[in-house]
Amino acid sequence: MAIIPDHQVPISAREWVKILAHYREPNIIRSSFELGVSFVPFILLWILACWTVQFSYALAFLFSALNSGFLLRLFCIQHDCGHGSFFSNRYLSDWVGRILGVITLTPYDVWRRTHSIHHSHTGDLDHRGIGDIMTLTTAEYRHRNAFKQLLYRIYRHPLVMFGLGPGYQFFLENRIPYSLMRKGKKYWVSAMGTNIAILTALTAIVYFGGLEALLLVFFPTTIIAASIGTWLFYIQHQFEVTHWENKENWKIHEAALHGSSHFDLPPVLAWFTASIGIHHVHHLYSRIPFYRLCQVLKDHEELVDCNRMTLVESFKCAKLSLWDEESRTLVSFSEARGMANRLVGI
Repeated sequence: MAIIPDHQVPISAREWVKILAHYREPNIIRSSFELGVSFVPFILLWILACWTVQFSYALAFLFSALNSGFLLRLFCIQHDCGHGSFFSNRYLSDWVGRILGVITLTPYDVWRRTHSIHHSHTGDLDHRGIGDIMTLTTAEYRHRNAFKQLLYRIYRHPLVMFGLGPGYQFFLENRIPYSLMRKGKKYWVSAMGTNIAILTALTAIVYFGGLEALLLVFFPTTIIAASIGTWLFYIQHQFEVTHWENKENWKIHEAALHGSSHFDLPPVLAWFTASIGIHHVHHLYSRIPFYRLCQVLKDHEELVDCNRMTLVESFKCAKLSLWDEESRTLVSFSEARGMANRLVGI
């Protein structure tokens, strides 16, 4: 149940869906404005960084780092397009999403499908591995051999998860639709079409701006945005009191509300991340445009404190790696080891 004032009857997750349906309609003028104030500065900063690289590598890098915020926001708009929440017209949403997918290095139709799987099975212990961050239970981890435990520890290490991992995902993994190999040619067309468009864009960048534009503008902007985006996705579901259930006990609306965080960011960061931190509301009703999520919290204050965490509080979540089914919390490797030792009486 969501946290609400004592004098009110608790509202169930399923009931929240009916309430949130009133916020689902996008406004084409507002959506176009949000796209414009994200895309135009992104292009201008790109041009500025490419011009600056001629006389100052440091300044070019600085502009590129700043531009990663706009790239991240464009990805969030692509995300809304995938949910059909940015424009009422599905055709328009899809093509805006596909164009943005070239800029974000993310094949739109492939991502849309895997992200849909994520929404349909978030918090389901019997359906993990597609569109989410792989999470083992403490029991599963203990039953792995030493080598597989090491691989999982490497995968969950912050330097890999937020450093090497994002680069691998956006530069390599996104190039081939591994998870949808046998789901039809649509996903191959999406991936290969996006790859050809990206290659064309990179060729133009090198031709007009030289290797410096590629190394000091394109790569920093993309890698920084990818790392921040991965952190956002991580913190939206990987927190201590998140929600996981086996299939027989799993309920989609309960998992959406209790397995998604309210990442309460400062206003500037909330703007660059398109309010995606209000993730519990988004998972309950994904058709709400990102620019209406704040209004939901204003109108329904009982949702504000549900799984709320600040930026400083969120850093503690980086060490959490395993779901403990006994305590029903996400725990660190050291905490899991302590639990195991107590079980054997050490």
